Amino acid sequence: MTNRITRLFGIDYPIVQAGMVWNSGWRLASAASNSGILGLIGAGSMYPDVLREHIQKCKKATHKPFGVNVPMLYPNIQEIMDIIVEEGVKIVFTSAGNPKTWTSWLQEKGITVVHVVSSVKFALKAQDAGVDAIVAEGFEAGGHNGRDETTTLTLIPMVKEQIHIPLIAAGGIATGSAMLATMVLGADGVQIGSRFAASKESSAHQLFKQAIVNAKEGDTQLTLKELAPVRLIKNKFFNQVEELYKTGPTVEQLKELLGRARAKRGMFEGDLEEGELEIGQISGLIHDIKPVAQIVEDIMTEFEDAKKGVAKL
Repeated sequence: MTNRITRLFGIDYPIVQAGMVWNSGWRLASAASNSGILGLIGAGSMYPDVLREHIQKCKKATHKPFGVNVPMLYPNIQEIMDIIVEEGVKIVFTSAGNPKTWTSWLQEKGITVVHVVSSVKFALKAQDAGVDAIVAEGFEAGGHNGRDETTTLTLIPMVKEQIHIPLIAAGGIATGSAMLATMVLGADGVQIGSRFAASKESSAHQLFKQAIVNAKEGDTQLTLKELAPVRLIKNKFFNQVEELYKTGPTVEQLKELLGRARAKRGMFEGDLEEGELEIGQISGLIHDIKPVAQIVEDIMTEFEDAKKGVAKL
Protein backbone atom coordinates (compact mmCIF):
# COMPACT_ATOMS: atom_id res chain seq x y z
CA MET A 1 0.00 0.00 0.00
CA THR A 2 1.50 3.32 -1.09
CA ASN A 3 0.29 6.84 -0.29
CA ARG A 4 1.57 10.16 1.09
CA ILE A 5 2.27 8.72 4.55
CA THR A 6 4.07 5.56 3.44
CA ARG A 7 6.23 7.66 1.10
CA LEU A 8 6.93 10.30 3.76
CA PHE A 9 8.22 7.77 6.30
CA GLY A 10 9.43 4.97 4.03
CA ILE A 11 7.07 2.37 5.53
CA ASP A 12 4.81 -0.36 4.15
CA TYR A 13 1.51 0.58 5.77
CA PRO A 14 0.18 4.06 6.71
CA ILE A 15 0.13 3.30 10.43
CA VAL A 16 2.06 5.00 13.23
CA GLN A 17 2.54 3.38 16.63
CA ALA A 18 1.99 6.25 19.05
CA GLY A 19 4.84 7.40 21.29
CA MET A 20 3.12 6.82 24.63
CA VAL A 21 4.74 7.59 27.98
CA TRP A 22 5.74 4.45 29.92
CA ASN A 23 4.56 2.21 27.07
CA SER A 24 6.75 3.04 24.08
CA GLY A 25 10.29 1.92 24.69
CA TRP A 26 12.72 0.57 22.12
CA ARG A 27 11.17 -2.92 22.11
CA LEU A 28 7.76 -1.63 21.04
CA ALA A 29 9.16 0.89 18.55
CA SER A 30 11.48 -1.62 16.87
CA ALA A 31 8.78 -4.31 16.74
CA ALA A 32 6.40 -1.82 15.13
CA SER A 33 8.96 -0.73 12.55
CA ASN A 34 9.89 -4.34 11.77
CA SER A 35 6.17 -4.98 11.13
CA GLY A 36 6.08 -2.41 8.33
CA ILE A 37 4.66 0.57 10.21
CA LEU A 38 6.35 3.53 11.90
CA GLY A 39 7.47 2.85 15.46
CA LEU A 40 7.91 5.73 17.88
CA ILE A 41 9.91 5.89 21.10
CA GLY A 42 8.04 7.93 23.70
CA ALA A 43 10.55 10.44 25.07
CA GLY A 44 8.01 11.94 27.49
CA SER A 45 8.82 9.42 30.21
CA MET A 46 12.59 9.34 29.70
CA TYR A 47 15.52 11.26 31.11
CA PRO A 48 17.95 12.28 28.35
CA ASP A 49 20.44 9.47 29.03
CA VAL A 50 17.62 6.91 29.07
CA LEU A 51 16.34 8.24 25.75
CA ARG A 52 19.80 7.88 24.21
CA GLU A 53 19.97 4.27 25.39
CA HIS A 54 16.56 3.48 23.89
CA ILE A 55 17.47 5.06 20.55
CA GLN A 56 20.72 3.10 20.39
CA LYS A 57 18.96 -0.18 21.22
CA CYS A 58 16.24 0.55 18.68
CA LYS A 59 18.84 1.13 15.95
CA LYS A 60 20.32 -2.30 16.69
CA ALA A 61 16.89 -3.98 16.73
CA THR A 62 15.61 -2.60 13.41
CA HIS A 63 17.04 -1.32 10.15
CA LYS A 64 13.70 0.23 9.23
CA PRO A 65 12.56 3.82 9.91
CA PHE A 66 11.55 4.77 13.44
CA GLY A 67 11.05 8.07 15.22
CA VAL A 68 10.82 9.76 18.61
CA ASN A 69 7.77 11.48 20.08
CA VAL A 70 8.74 14.59 22.07
CA PRO A 71 6.33 16.54 24.29
CA MET A 72 7.84 20.04 24.24
CA LEU A 73 6.90 21.06 27.77
CA TYR A 74 9.94 19.57 29.51
CA PRO A 75 12.77 21.78 30.86
CA ASN A 76 15.54 19.66 29.30
CA ILE A 77 14.08 19.87 25.79
CA GLN A 78 17.31 21.21 24.24
CA GLU A 79 19.28 18.24 25.55
CA ILE A 80 16.63 15.83 24.24
CA MET A 81 16.70 17.40 20.78
CA ASP A 82 20.50 17.36 20.72
CA ILE A 83 20.51 13.63 21.51
CA ILE A 84 17.99 12.96 18.73
CA VAL A 85 20.27 14.74 16.25
CA GLU A 86 23.45 13.12 17.57
CA GLU A 87 21.93 9.64 17.31
CA GLY A 88 20.76 10.18 13.74
CA VAL A 89 17.01 9.90 14.28
CA LYS A 90 15.27 11.01 11.09
CA ILE A 91 11.65 11.40 12.25
CA VAL A 92 10.33 13.44 15.19
CA PHE A 93 6.73 13.85 16.36
CA THR A 94 6.27 16.93 18.55
CA SER A 95 3.36 17.75 20.85
CA ALA A 96 2.31 19.92 23.78
CA GLY A 97 3.94 23.13 22.57
CA ASN A 98 4.43 25.62 19.78
CA PRO A 99 5.60 23.82 16.60
CA LYS A 100 7.45 26.95 15.45
CA THR A 101 9.94 26.47 18.27
CA TRP A 102 11.66 23.37 16.86
CA THR A 103 10.35 22.56 13.38
CA SER A 104 12.84 24.56 11.31
CA TRP A 105 15.75 23.62 13.60
CA LEU A 106 15.00 19.92 13.15
CA GLN A 107 14.31 20.14 9.42
CA GLU A 108 17.61 21.93 8.82
CA LYS A 109 19.23 18.76 10.18
CA GLY A 110 17.37 16.54 7.75
CA ILE A 111 14.64 15.45 10.16
CA THR A 112 11.00 14.97 9.15
CA VAL A 113 8.72 16.75 11.65
CA VAL A 114 5.12 15.84 12.51
CA HIS A 115 3.06 17.77 15.05
CA VAL A 116 0.12 16.46 17.10
CA VAL A 117 -2.96 18.71 17.40
CA SER A 118 -6.50 18.48 18.74
CA SER A 119 -8.20 21.25 16.77
CA VAL A 120 -8.40 22.96 13.38
CA LYS A 121 -6.88 26.09 14.92
CA PHE A 122 -3.72 24.29 16.00
CA ALA A 123 -3.58 22.28 12.76
CA LEU A 124 -3.35 25.54 10.82
CA LYS A 125 -0.66 26.85 13.17
CA ALA A 126 1.34 23.66 12.68
CA GLN A 127 0.99 23.90 8.91
CA ASP A 128 2.11 27.54 9.03
CA ALA A 129 5.11 26.44 11.09
CA GLY A 130 6.16 24.25 8.18
CA VAL A 131 5.67 20.75 9.63
CA ASP A 132 5.76 17.84 7.19
CA ALA A 133 2.53 16.27 8.46
CA ILE A 134 -0.09 16.60 11.18
CA VAL A 135 -1.63 14.14 13.62
CA ALA A 136 -5.19 15.24 14.45
CA GLU A 137 -6.27 13.49 17.64
CA GLY A 138 -9.86 13.23 18.79
CA PHE A 139 -10.78 13.27 22.46
CA GLU A 140 -11.49 9.53 22.48
CA ALA A 141 -7.72 9.11 22.77
CA GLY A 142 -5.98 8.06 25.96
CA GLY A 143 -3.59 10.23 27.91
CA HIS A 144 -3.39 13.99 27.48
CA ASN A 145 -6.05 15.40 25.26
CA GLY A 146 -7.71 18.46 23.79
CA ARG A 147 -9.83 20.74 25.96
CA ASP A 148 -12.50 21.13 23.28
CA GLU A 149 -13.48 17.44 23.41
CA THR A 150 -13.81 17.22 19.62
CA THR A 151 -14.31 13.64 18.47
CA THR A 152 -12.19 12.03 15.77
CA LEU A 153 -15.22 11.59 13.50
CA THR A 154 -15.75 15.36 13.58
CA LEU A 155 -12.14 16.52 13.76
CA ILE A 156 -10.66 14.71 10.75
CA PRO A 157 -12.93 16.14 8.02
CA MET A 158 -12.73 19.63 9.56
CA VAL A 159 -8.93 19.55 9.58
CA LYS A 160 -8.81 18.01 6.10
CA GLU A 161 -10.90 20.87 4.78
CA GLN A 162 -8.33 23.42 5.98
CA ILE A 163 -4.90 21.90 5.36
CA HIS A 164 -2.99 20.56 2.36
CA ILE A 165 -0.18 18.60 4.03
CA PRO A 166 -0.47 14.88 4.96
CA LEU A 167 -2.98 14.16 7.74
CA ILE A 168 -2.79 11.32 10.26
CA ALA A 169 -5.90 10.46 12.30
CA ALA A 170 -5.68 9.46 15.95
CA GLY A 171 -8.08 8.76 18.79
CA GLY A 172 -10.35 5.73 19.03
CA ILE A 173 -8.57 3.74 16.32
CA ALA A 174 -7.57 0.14 17.02
CA THR A 175 -9.01 -1.82 14.10
CA GLY A 176 -8.74 -1.99 10.35
CA SER A 177 -12.33 -0.86 9.92
CA ALA A 178 -11.69 2.25 12.02
CA MET A 179 -8.57 2.91 9.97
CA LEU A 180 -10.62 2.73 6.78
CA ALA A 181 -13.31 4.98 8.24
CA THR A 182 -10.86 7.77 9.09
CA MET A 183 -9.21 7.50 5.69
CA VAL A 184 -12.60 7.81 4.00
CA LEU A 185 -13.03 11.01 6.05
CA GLY A 186 -9.78 12.40 4.62
CA ALA A 187 -6.89 11.01 6.66
CA ASP A 188 -3.82 9.70 4.83
CA GLY A 189 -2.97 7.34 7.67
CA VAL A 190 -3.58 6.59 11.33
CA GLN A 191 -1.77 6.76 14.65
CA ILE A 192 -2.68 4.00 17.07
CA GLY A 193 -1.86 4.01 20.78
CA SER A 194 -4.10 1.96 23.07
CA ARG A 195 -3.98 -1.21 20.94
CA PHE A 196 -0.17 -1.17 21.06
CA ALA A 197 -0.11 -0.39 24.78
CA ALA A 198 -1.70 -3.83 25.18
CA SER A 199 1.00 -5.60 23.19
CA LYS A 200 3.65 -8.04 24.38
CA GLU A 201 6.42 -5.58 23.46
CA SER A 202 4.92 -2.60 25.28
CA SER A 203 7.02 -1.49 28.26
CA ALA A 204 3.88 -1.06 30.38
CA HIS A 205 3.42 -3.20 33.49
CA GLN A 206 1.57 -6.47 32.92
CA LEU A 207 -1.12 -5.41 35.41
CA PHE A 208 -1.80 -2.26 33.40
CA LYS A 209 -1.99 -4.26 30.18
CA GLN A 210 -4.55 -6.53 31.81
CA ALA A 211 -6.49 -3.48 33.03
CA ILE A 212 -6.74 -2.36 29.39
CA VAL A 213 -8.11 -5.77 28.39
CA ASN A 214 -10.59 -5.70 31.28
CA ALA A 215 -11.85 -2.18 30.51
CA LYS A 216 -15.40 -1.82 29.25
CA GLU A 217 -17.44 0.98 27.71
CA GLY A 218 -17.57 3.93 30.10
CA ASP A 219 -14.56 2.84 32.16
CA THR A 220 -12.46 5.82 31.03
CA GLN A 221 -13.11 9.54 31.42
CA LEU A 222 -11.43 12.85 30.66
CA THR A 223 -10.49 14.80 33.79
CA LEU A 224 -8.10 17.41 35.25
CA LYS A 225 -8.86 19.87 32.44
CA GLU A 226 -7.60 22.77 34.58
CA LEU A 227 -4.10 21.24 34.51
CA ALA A 228 -3.77 19.20 31.31
CA PRO A 229 -6.82 17.19 30.21
CA VAL A 230 -6.14 13.48 30.57
CA ARG A 231 -8.23 10.37 29.88
CA LEU A 232 -7.93 7.76 32.62
CA ILE A 233 -9.38 4.43 33.63
CA LYS A 234 -11.59 5.05 36.65
CA ASN A 235 -9.85 3.79 39.81
CA LYS A 236 -9.23 4.93 43.39
CA PHE A 237 -7.13 7.92 42.29
CA PHE A 238 -9.73 8.96 39.72
CA ASN A 239 -12.44 8.77 42.41
CA GLN A 240 -10.32 10.98 44.68
CA VAL A 241 -10.14 13.55 41.89
CA GLU A 242 -13.92 13.42 41.47
CA GLU A 243 -14.49 13.90 45.20
CA LEU A 244 -12.13 16.88 45.24
CA TYR A 245 -14.04 18.46 42.34
CA LYS A 246 -17.17 18.50 44.51
CA THR A 247 -15.44 21.04 46.78
CA GLY A 248 -14.66 23.51 43.98
CA PRO A 249 -10.87 23.06 44.24
CA THR A 250 -8.19 25.50 43.19
CA VAL A 251 -5.58 24.56 40.61
CA GLU A 252 -3.05 24.26 43.44
CA GLN A 253 -5.25 21.75 45.26
CA LEU A 254 -5.56 19.67 42.09
CA LYS A 255 -1.79 19.77 41.64
CA GLU A 256 -1.29 18.70 45.24
CA LEU A 257 -3.56 15.70 44.80
CA LEU A 258 -1.92 14.75 41.50
CA GLY A 259 1.55 14.91 43.01
CA ARG A 260 4.46 13.49 41.04
CA ALA A 261 5.01 10.31 39.03
CA ARG A 262 1.40 9.07 39.13
CA ALA A 263 1.57 7.99 35.48
CA LYS A 264 4.74 6.01 36.14
CA ARG A 265 3.17 4.47 39.25
CA GLY A 266 0.13 3.31 37.34
CA MET A 267 1.34 2.31 33.88
CA PHE A 268 4.96 1.33 34.51
CA GLU A 269 4.86 0.06 38.09
CA GLY A 270 1.37 -1.47 37.99
CA ASP A 271 -0.30 0.37 40.87
CA LEU A 272 -3.89 0.08 39.67
CA GLU A 273 -5.33 1.99 42.64
CA GLU A 274 -3.12 5.05 43.20
CA GLY A 275 -1.61 5.43 39.72
CA GLU A 276 -2.76 7.25 36.58
CA LEU A 277 -4.02 4.65 34.11
CA GLU A 278 -3.98 6.55 30.80
CA ILE A 279 -5.82 4.75 28.00
CA GLY A 280 -8.37 5.52 25.30
CA GLN A 281 -12.06 4.78 25.02
CA ILE A 282 -11.26 2.12 22.43
CA SER A 283 -9.92 -0.06 25.26
CA GLY A 284 -13.46 -1.47 25.41
CA LEU A 285 -12.68 -3.21 22.09
CA ILE A 286 -9.28 -4.58 23.15
CA HIS A 287 -9.68 -8.12 24.44
CA ASP A 288 -6.19 -9.60 24.41
CA ILE A 289 -2.47 -8.92 24.60
CA LYS A 290 -0.75 -9.83 21.34
CA PRO A 291 2.66 -9.42 19.70
CA VAL A 292 2.93 -6.24 17.62
CA ALA A 293 3.41 -8.18 14.38
CA GLN A 294 0.11 -9.99 14.93
CA ILE A 295 -1.69 -6.72 15.75
CA VAL A 296 -0.46 -5.12 12.53
CA GLU A 297 -1.41 -8.19 10.49
CA ASP A 298 -4.90 -8.21 12.06
CA ILE A 299 -5.42 -4.50 11.37
CA MET A 300 -4.39 -4.76 7.73
CA THR A 301 -6.47 -7.90 7.14
CA GLU A 302 -9.51 -6.20 8.61
CA PHE A 303 -8.76 -3.04 6.60
CA GLU A 304 -8.81 -5.00 3.34
CA ASP A 305 -11.94 -6.91 4.37
CA ALA A 306 -13.66 -3.65 5.32
CA LYS A 307 -12.83 -2.17 1.90
CA LYS A 308 -14.52 -5.15 0.23
CA GLY A 309 -17.51 -4.80 2.51
CA VAL A 310 -17.89 -1.11 1.69
CA ALA A 311 -17.62 -1.88 -2.04
CA LYS A 312 -20.62 -4.21 -1.71
CA LEU A 313 -22.74 -1.33 -0.41
